[in-house]
Amino acid sequence: MFKTDTITAISTAVSNSGISIIRISGDEAIEVADKIFYAKRNNKKLKDVKSHTIHYGIIKDGDKDVDEVLVSVMKAPNTYTKEDVVEINCHGGITVTKKILDLILKNGARTAEPGEFTKRAFLNGRIDLSQAEAVMDIINARNNMALSASISQMEGSISKTIKDLRQKIIHHIAFIEAALDDPEHYTLNNYGEELRVDVNDYLIVINDLVKTSDDGRIISQGIKTVILGKPNAGKSSLMNTLLGTQRAIVTDIAGTTRDTLEESMTLSEMHLDIVDTAGIRETEDVVEKIGVERSKEAAKSADLVIYVVDSSVPLDENDKEIIKLISDKKSIVLLNKTDLESIVSKDDIKEIINTEPIEISAKENIGIDDIKNRIKEMFYDGMVSYNHEIFITNARHKEALVNAKKSLELVLVSIDDEMPEDFFSIDLMGAYEELGYIIGEEVSDDLVNEIFSKFCMGK
Repeated sequence: MFKTDTITAISTAVSNSGISIIRISGDEAIEVADKIFYAKRNNKKLKDVKSHTIHYGIIKDGDKDVDEVLVSVMKAPNTYTKEDVVEINCHGGITVTKKILDLILKNGARTAEPGEFTKRAFLNGRIDLSQAEAVMDIINARNNMALSASISQMEGSISKTIKDLRQKIIHHIAFIEAALDDPEHYTLNNYGEELRVDVNDYLIVINDLVKTSDDGRIISQGIKTVILGKPNAGKSSLMNTLLGTQRAIVTDIAGTTRDTLEESMTLSEMHLDIVDTAGIRETEDVVEKIGVERSKEAAKSADLVIYVVDSSVPLDENDKEIIKLISDKKSIVLLNKTDLESIVSKDDIKEIINTEPIEISAKENIGIDDIKNRIKEMFYDGMVSYNHEIFITNARHKEALVNAKKSLELVLVSIDDEMPEDFFSIDLMGAYEELGYIIGEEVSDDLVNEIFSKFCMGK
């Protein structure tokens, strides 16, 4: 059990609103609240009330009334932090909220660090580290898909799978160690082949989890969508049309966009981070050349590339370079400016890239729904059953799974090479420890502090 001092923080947004909530947690949480709270009906002290009850009264600064409040009292261990917790619900003005916080600090609490309430829930064993990280994912969720994936993780979907794998692995480690110490009572005859079957089963589970990581990242962070094309192809007009606002500067002058421009939008529960880029062409202009290189770099890290072709001008070497850039990427090809006389046809595009282009006019808002439908087909339609699956949305979790996979593959190599059984234990323990990083059983204090430092105040 982790014990520490009493902490407090404002847990709602610090702005004028209907209510504000100030949270206190720790051994002296109720004692601190009792120093400033006066019940209006029965004059009871909070230390004498039942757990998980709400009480009406006044916050006082000496003899002076500060605010009329409702106070929730939750006694350990059945609380978020597994410590005594008091939550003061006051009026939502910034001045009154900060005044009550100052009174709490003066009467024995200290200001909580970012994420310290959830950190205490982890350190006190109420949740594991993957569940704690899911709390912040819920707060930061950009859409319902991300929210559902985070709730599933907070409820232990990942924890259960990881703990089950670790339990099976440690069983093998314990058996090998027992057999090596007491060969008269335990035999390792043909044990390598028995172990091979189980390790292959573990690898199937881990591989399936790793495979979900790209979709998981897209669910939680959004689809990084990069718009590419030659100068004056209509990339900025397309971005403005998709966003429904004049965000990018549009002129008839080729090369107007010199740097990347990023904006966000939501499409059928999917979050898109859209990047407008400088037109790709050979140029001697130093500034434009930097913009072209940034466009190419953006394309390399994109989840989706939208290649805009000006159908009113012939294809050239610049188009060929763009096609090379997107050859191994998920991409959508757009034939823009169909409101003008077309020189490039859909068949011309299909001859050089194996995809069905979409005819549009960004200027006239033609074909925009077709783009959105194509994106939904490519990403959303494959994720509609996301709430029935486990998704790895955290890069730290993916890294640990990949490392555990490598350790288990080394076990198979040792079996193939007919190595002594203690070699099996070494790599099995490696996998066991890597999986422990996910749920927080094998992590350093520095990593724990780093994770919780990214949380918001009051959580």
